[in-house]
Amino acid sequence: MTSQLDTNVEAAGAAAPWRDKKRYLWLFGLVAPTALFVVLPVVWALNHAGWTTASQVLFWVGPFLIYVLLPTLDIRFGRDGQNPPDEVMEYLENDKYYRYCTYAFIPFQFASVIFGAYAFTATDLSWLGFEGGLSWFAKIGLALSVGVLGGTGINTAHELGHKRDALERWLSKITLAQTWYGHFYIEHNRGHHVRVATPEDPASARFGETFWEFLPRSVIGSVRSAVKLEAARIRRQGRSPWDPRTWPGNDVLNAWAMSVVLWGALTAVFGWGVLPYMVISAVFGFSMLESVNYLEHYGLLRQKNPSGRYERVRPEHSWNSDHLVTNLFLYHLQRHSDHHANPTRRYQILRSMSQAPELPSGYATLIGVTYFPPLWRKMMDHRLLEHYNGDITKVNVDPRRREKILARYGSPAQTS
Repeated sequence: MTSQLDTNVEAAGAAAPWRDKKRYLWLFGLVAPTALFVVLPVVWALNHAGWTTASQVLFWVGPFLIYVLLPTLDIRFGRDGQNPPDEVMEYLENDKYYRYCTYAFIPFQFASVIFGAYAFTATDLSWLGFEGGLSWFAKIGLALSVGVLGGTGINTAHELGHKRDALERWLSKITLAQTWYGHFYIEHNRGHHVRVATPEDPASARFGETFWEFLPRSVIGSVRSAVKLEAARIRRQGRSPWDPRTWPGNDVLNAWAMSVVLWGALTAVFGWGVLPYMVISAVFGFSMLESVNYLEHYGLLRQKNPSGRYERVRPEHSWNSDHLVTNLFLYHLQRHSDHHANPTRRYQILRSMSQAPELPSGYATLIGVTYFPPLWRKMMDHRLLEHYNGDITKVNVDPRRREKILARYGSPAQTS
């Protein structure tokens, strides 16, 4: 029997034939949670060939993926350029294949976390061809690789956490447990999306602010924001957030409780020696998220209207990139303007918007650039000023450097 949905698709196809050329390429999002298992046969082969040192380099597969492979592929394959037409949007939205691609991330994520904990603490890895356990060089690479998984896991949680379905929201919290970033579920949806591109938003980077200054401001500010937002929600229900009876329903506390359970279980099974692995992977994972936060809204500012309220969020308030490979890896996160305009819209129907300012490359390339402030500013500051036609007064400026920046760039009248 032909469903109404199929009929709609056929009608749409007759009017304007269109196929999602990326349909099966979305499985590329599973590269991060499966990478460790993919390299294990190569590790075994190198060890049995007597190349033990080379085999341990493979545990750095995560950093290699983010800092080398993805940027190279972005350069090779360039921009995506494909937007779904209106007539297929509903069909794509309701095609459950796409959500299964995100669901599949989660079991592989936890399998990799558990395997990493085992490999980090094991003293006998003879089955892999090692004499004893891993060297500290391999252990650090392993922890960072699982950290890359944690960072991309936050992105998967971001996709799931915006949806109305209760299952997906719980899966979002579960995915955040690895990095102790359960508060992101609250702060991002109810904080960042309200205050984006304003000085009040801890997750919107300011012009002149380095990533290393932004990182603690965003991490600490996001925790504070999440706690305040959830406490306010509970108070609106006529209850006190200090009442223990409200704690199970407190979406910050129950998300953090999942981290307690995960970390506690891994410590119980693998001993206290697993904690450096968990800490390194968590910190590296959420710092990856924060580097993406840093570049997504750098220096952009919503102007105030005559009533003193900020204007509505528009495409011009997010930096976008349409590079194909990172789009696949991050579920269209780079189509960030459409995401802010339509937060519940599923990743497969997000569109690239011509009104949005464009980054010079994909997120994967620029994550590494954010670590080097002079390089970042050389690459981005002139783009930001061009976006505002040289008017520095329209820019979200770091208040610690405001006088110096205004003196340097002046106003349009001064620079003309």
